[in-house]
Amino acid sequence: MKKFLVEFDEDIPKYIQISEHIKKLIEFGKIKDGTKLPTIRELSNFLEVNNVTIVNAYKKLQADGYAIMKIGSGTYVRKKETIKSFQKEYNKTFKLLNAGSLREYIDFTGETTSSSFFPVKDLQMVINEVFDRDGAEALLYQDVLGYDKLREEISKNFWSGKVKKEDILIVSGAQQGIDIASKAILNVNDKVVVENPTYGGALSVFRWKRAEVIEVPIEKDGMDLEKLEKILKKEKIKFMYIMSYFQNPTGISYSNEKKLRLIELSNIYDFYILEDDYLSELIYDDNLQYKPLKAYDIYDRVIYIKSFSKIFMPGIRIGYVIAPEKFKESMYISKINTDISTSSLMQRALERYIVHNYWKRHIEYLNGEYKSRYLHMKRILDEKFKDIVEYIDPKGGLNFFLKVLEKDSPSSRKLFSILKKEKILISPGALFYKKEVDGDDFFRIGFSQTTHDKIDEGMEKILKELQQ
Repeated sequence: MKKFLVEFDEDIPKYIQISEHIKKLIEFGKIKDGTKLPTIRELSNFLEVNNVTIVNAYKKLQADGYAIMKIGSGTYVRKKETIKSFQKEYNKTFKLLNAGSLREYIDFTGETTSSSFFPVKDLQMVINEVFDRDGAEALLYQDVLGYDKLREEISKNFWSGKVKKEDILIVSGAQQGIDIASKAILNVNDKVVVENPTYGGALSVFRWKRAEVIEVPIEKDGMDLEKLEKILKKEKIKFMYIMSYFQNPTGISYSNEKKLRLIELSNIYDFYILEDDYLSELIYDDNLQYKPLKAYDIYDRVIYIKSFSKIFMPGIRIGYVIAPEKFKESMYISKINTDISTSSLMQRALERYIVHNYWKRHIEYLNGEYKSRYLHMKRILDEKFKDIVEYIDPKGGLNFFLKVLEKDSPSSRKLFSILKKEKILISPGALFYKKEVDGDDFFRIGFSQTTHDKIDEGMEKILKELQQ
């Protein structure tokens, strides 16, 4: 108990001093994650304070995300999660590589379309049209919901009018959509279910909100719903985060059966689903039909997020959110508190781009170009990497997620370091798991930033390292 001793300063409330002292013990490893803290009576007697002081100290620890109270059991340490060590190394690599030096690399990490496919001329035409029509007004702040005509076009072209424009909130990309949804819905220590593995950017948001993240394995057709339901019977879940098409990193898409079952489970167990509609435009198999989870949402349980940035131009930073009625107002407030308004000019330009049918034409063009690269990379994997790696065929999107079968092969984190020296960049599995070590047998490779020749060259070097 000696480590809990506090020398009190009379000018600061005692409960705050106690909670801050325990935080330091946790941060410096003096108290391990999961350790049960002394009972209220034990600590109050030891520090010679009343029970209410300890109760308030423990409540503050819980509110700050350093502890969790279990009814009938006590208060337990919950150490604050920091940025993973490999994540720091990975981020540092890309900070050091400026745009010029990155061109010297074969980049298999890309999650966005190549700049060589950017529709610059078409975009220039619609921007000029916007300025001719709207003048300086094009640069003014929009309504918090977004540019009215853009929301109309989204409703008409992407939802056939089944989603009203009033239900659409324009945001600055999918990442902001995840962030404002989390701010609007989550409180400290709320429980969030995610696919295992999942998108690291979403994990970072949930960690920042100090939510308790629960992982559920993903199968060939979506999340393991049997394991999910076992969790739902034991835990009160606030919401879950999924990517219904070409999940990042696995490339898996949900079956219609699992989408329907997820909607039913959300109603039975009273939770909400954050659907990140990721790269669903890039479908290369005619048997895979597009119908997002939101289209099945008869109970108004799905928060739908769509980004135009990844598939169109990363620099425009535009996406949209469709929120359940219950969270509309809180999400609008969260948006205002984040950045007031998404670029007015880009919203107006995108609206014109959709109206002139440029969007549909551009997506058809991208599908042709990327299907060719997808088939080329798949052919190499099936012919040269047989018995070395295995993967689930994504049938769309921009990536393959590979599991290395040879146990003597280097971990994916080590492979990243080796290949970086060869001027080849991959995305190790460690980026997509709560525990880095869980991803050591996996790595993701993408074809969005590579030509056929670069795919050949890079894959040959990867094969060489894995065979060694």
